[in-house]
Amino acid sequence: MTIELRKIDKYRWEVPKTGEMRVPGIIYASEQMLKGEKQNEPLKQVANVATLPGILKASMAMPDMHWGYGFPIGGVAAFDWETGIISPGGVGYDINCGVRLATTALVEKEVRPKLKDLVNALYQNIPSGVGSTGSIKLSVKEEKKVLKQGSRWAVHQGFGNDMDIEHTEDNGCMPNADPDVLSNRALERGRKQLGTLGSGNHFIEVGVVEAVYDEKAANVFGLFEGQITLMLHTGSRGLGYQICDDFLAFMTKHVNKLGFSLPDRQLSCAMIQSEQGMRYYNAMACGANYAWANRQILLHRSRDVFSKVFSIGPRNLQMNLVYDVCHNIAKKEEHVIDGKKRFVCVHRKGATRSFPPGHPAVCDDYREVGQPILIPGDMGTASYVLAGTQKAMEETFGSTCHGAGRVMSRKAAKKASKGRAIQRELEDKGILVRWTGRSTLAEEMPEAYKDISQVVEVVHGAGISKKVAKLRPIAVVKG
Repeated sequence: MTIELRKIDKYRWEVPKTGEMRVPGIIYASEQMLKGEKQNEPLKQVANVATLPGILKASMAMPDMHWGYGFPIGGVAAFDWETGIISPGGVGYDINCGVRLATTALVEKEVRPKLKDLVNALYQNIPSGVGSTGSIKLSVKEEKKVLKQGSRWAVHQGFGNDMDIEHTEDNGCMPNADPDVLSNRALERGRKQLGTLGSGNHFIEVGVVEAVYDEKAANVFGLFEGQITLMLHTGSRGLGYQICDDFLAFMTKHVNKLGFSLPDRQLSCAMIQSEQGMRYYNAMACGANYAWANRQILLHRSRDVFSKVFSIGPRNLQMNLVYDVCHNIAKKEEHVIDGKKRFVCVHRKGATRSFPPGHPAVCDDYREVGQPILIPGDMGTASYVLAGTQKAMEETFGSTCHGAGRVMSRKAAKKASKGRAIQRELEDKGILVRWTGRSTLAEEMPEAYKDISQVVEVVHGAGISKKVAKLRPIAVVKG
């Protein structure tokens, strides 16, 4: 089946409501991004999501859209809190995979002479790769505290400060987490992986602020041209994966009792207000809190590495957290629909929150300019800092894109990179890279992803977030 699209404007396209679709689909993309047969598969997934009970307004996809499990990656869908569903496929396997950005008082000319020492020290001091384990070994009792408290647990253990918590989405904690609904296997996988980077597209990146587009917002966020930044991207590791796996297995059987048919078994779900739906919601919150604690610990360790490499104390380093944003999450939020406030369950799978100036969920420091949004590119191009907008609240349930979005499978990327020295190519651009795993660089080569600048231009042009600054990578550690 080929999905037909209707152009709304330069940046928005409609998948018209047909068949079992309860709402239309809305795609944020340029015309160029929608070319090619591969784009039809995620468009089918957008249409499939539109058939689910309780969905409101539209099934949406951001410009970094690509094929995913059930829901497209880059997908956004909100369901009525009382009559809608919740779906593990709408969150994904890496629950609360997310990005954290910190600024420093350093500038590029100070860092370049010691850049090799810095990237080596980050690689040596932060465990990365498939199944990597860290120095933090948790008892069952202590692990459950992590799952309930999130970032605050890490700060109470000495990994950071209260300002880090204030500059984290939801203060780094979903309050409904219930560790007692998790399997023993999920808990076992989480006990040894706290404080680790993981694998795949997860990374730590040292960057330089290359351009500022919005002086006011950049000043509020603490960004200036030439400044050295640190960005890290990771999630809930094996614990989050296992939570998703466990609940997908259960819901695949459970959904047959719900009285409606699914166009794709990967959309297995439960009604939010059912016992099964709330069990998943509370389990997912555990994964989210684990991820926030994990990123908090990694930030703290990165601060230590910078201090040692450059022989400066925290006061002179000034490594301050700008913000921590999460992807791959389902949240209870209040939104205005048809002029009325309603509670909804917003699924953001490979999408980022984009809350506007004045929103009560935006911390006091940023409420004047809107929530910071962190959009990492691939390791060879650029990353962006954006800010949330009122138009996002009106159109996309306060959501925007989350990254570049893959255009090649890992297998295809490995094949395309055969015979190339990706490390040398990056070094020729002034980017030092360290990695774990034989095929990591090939799988994550720049050409495996969409052009991040084009993705950002779409969300900026559509008004669902606005450009603040551009970051250029100079050193990367890949999981």
